[in-house]
Amino acid sequence: MRAAGRSVRARLRDRIAASDPGLLRLTAGLRTVGAIALTLAVLTLLGADVHLLVAGAMAAMVATFAIREKQLGAQAVTLALGLPVALVSVTLGAVLNARLYVGDVFFVVLIFCAVYGRRFGDRGTALGLIGFQVYFLSLFVGAEVSALPTLCGAIAVAFCSSALLRFAVVPATPTGVLLRLRLAFRARLAQLVSAQLDLLDAAPDEMDKALEAVRDGTARLHETAMMIQAQLEEGTPDESAARLVQRRIADAEIAAERLGLLLLTSRSAERADTLTLHLPGAPAPSVGQPAVPDETTATLRRDLQALRALVLRAGSGDSGTGLAHVRNRLLGYRDEENLPPAPAAVQDVFRGIGEAARSVLGLRIALDGPQDESDDTPATARSREELDAEDAAIDGGEEPSEEQETGLRRPTTRAAVQVAVGSTLAIVGGELLSTQRWYWAVLTCWIVFLNTASTGEILVKGYRRLLGTVFGVVAGIVLAGLVGQHTWTAFGLVLVLIFAMFYVAPLSYTLMSFFVTAMLGLLYTLLHTYSLDVLLLRVEETALGAACGVIAAALVLPVRTDRRTNELLGTVLDRLAEVTEAAVGQLSGGPADELLDKARDLDQALADLRAATQPLTHPVTPLRARRHTARYVVALLETCAYHARTLAATAELLPTHPSIAADPRLRGAAGRTVRNIENIAARVADEHAAARVETGPSIASLLGSDAGTPRYGRITDRVLRHLERLDEAVVGLARPLGVPMAEPRA
Repeated sequence: MRAAGRSVRARLRDRIAASDPGLLRLTAGLRTVGAIALTLAVLTLLGADVHLLVAGAMAAMVATFAIREKQLGAQAVTLALGLPVALVSVTLGAVLNARLYVGDVFFVVLIFCAVYGRRFGDRGTALGLIGFQVYFLSLFVGAEVSALPTLCGAIAVAFCSSALLRFAVVPATPTGVLLRLRLAFRARLAQLVSAQLDLLDAAPDEMDKALEAVRDGTARLHETAMMIQAQLEEGTPDESAARLVQRRIADAEIAAERLGLLLLTSRSAERADTLTLHLPGAPAPSVGQPAVPDETTATLRRDLQALRALVLRAGSGDSGTGLAHVRNRLLGYRDEENLPPAPAAVQDVFRGIGEAARSVLGLRIALDGPQDESDDTPATARSREELDAEDAAIDGGEEPSEEQETGLRRPTTRAAVQVAVGSTLAIVGGELLSTQRWYWAVLTCWIVFLNTASTGEILVKGYRRLLGTVFGVVAGIVLAGLVGQHTWTAFGLVLVLIFAMFYVAPLSYTLMSFFVTAMLGLLYTLLHTYSLDVLLLRVEETALGAACGVIAAALVLPVRTDRRTNELLGTVLDRLAEVTEAAVGQLSGGPADELLDKARDLDQALADLRAATQPLTHPVTPLRARRHTARYVVALLETCAYHARTLAATAELLPTHPSIAADPRLRGAAGRTVRNIENIAARVADEHAAARVETGPSIASLLGSDAGTPRYGRITDRVLRHLERLDEAVVGLARPLGVPMAEPRA
């Protein structure tokens, strides 16, 4: 019973870790709700009225979510600076509230300064956010000069409550966050293996659904790897240890993605294209029926289940004989041990399982230190020797700094000007709708500019906020009717809605807007200003604010979606060329380079491009052809990134791996691919550029065959396959991007 209880708890922990990597959303929700609850409790004991309770709750929420630094010391400094900023802001709000034009002008200036402050990093962003939100708070509760002492006291209580929750009750250190992210990576890796197991057993009519699960699992694993990458610098004081974790995470991610492709190939009539894992909705290849004995399929299923168990138990402290036996058997496939008689594609799956087991072993050593080696087989011992040699070869490097734009071209300056203009329009239009609650339009205009960089992104965000607001109004009407005049019931529901708001914020902006609007309906009930007209007015003000934001973005220093995506596409292509050239250079015998850092820069650039294309790929976009083109181009680039990432990881093995040898011919054979990437980038930057894409013989044929040269080994064959696929994907980019093809060379 006790073991069963531990098993249930472990499964529940893994499921939570996988759904919320690092428990970042859970932590944010608990910390915010806890700070609000503590503020309400203290203010109630002090005999505060409902207006002060609402003001304190809003101030606690702002003081908690505005702080974004990772180190606790930096958070403490920002929170300490935020209190005087909040007190000055609420004082000015109370003083200027009755002065119509002066107050409006100051509000616009405050908005400009708050957005411009983003150029100073997380601290500037936080202080600007606190200043704006607390000024908005003063308008919301109708702050008056006579009530300033008690209102400032409530804000001080809110900041102290936020500090107590942040630093004592729900602390989140970079080391702790990184530890939880590692657990999430393990859980998501196990989920991906489970999806691959379903792919193995899927009937022909279920292949598309099974492939979609593998595709989602691969994307979620990659997302977690990127989150770990962002946390390594602060979460791991030792630079060499950070690079070791980075390397092992990359190995595990690549091995898992490759295993999925091998499984798909084993189920298909021909080799599966990597595009099937990256293009949303792409159908699975036709399923063939390879002549595989039932016992071979059963063995494959057993080994996938064993790999999943190995992933789940890695790092759990369980290193018994059973786990060692499973690990040894799977690692043996890397040395061709006990491969069952089967078609080559199926044997490749067994080898892929061996590589995945090796990556899990490396990850466990990197995260948990040396392991018990008493039960090692020769195959396992060789894997450990390879990992030790790779670990010893890892060294730190310094990343070059990028040139920053200046003047009105600087994103923060441009956004500040745009928000100021949009807010001015929102104030004028909002006061025409309501002289009392015009600030809702300004708030929406402000919010649609957060974390957006183009007119299209602002339009999509405004649409989502309006949609969430409409449904939130309906929920607010229902909740207000149920609560009536029960103050503490309303506050309890407010806490639930705030937690839900923070928990779903990274997942769905529409849902977040829904919970915000429903919560506001309850706050209006507490302030005795609730009515159906008020909630309908919020919808009107929200629509107006979103419209003003879009108009300002379109007319004032506009950044068109096409321009934004072209800039990011050029960055992705530049990063892709750098990774490919550096990896091939090292595989050809050139000097070592920081390949994994270059690969992660490529991944980050691709993530930025994927976010920027959301206006083009949104389901409601009327430009269907552009939507399909954007999705296809991003999928091709993800395919290119996968092969480039794999080449980089393989090249880093070169100095230490006994089965990989440099081949100088690779540099010349891959030169065409690099030139094609550069030519496409030049065409994207200038549509009149005389750039063309070259085609010709396959990469393998370009290497030629000299007498006395040994056949390529399995590792070299894999390198050639990745180069071939990369070359094909790069050529495939030419058509949707309008790059002409050059005549094949004779």
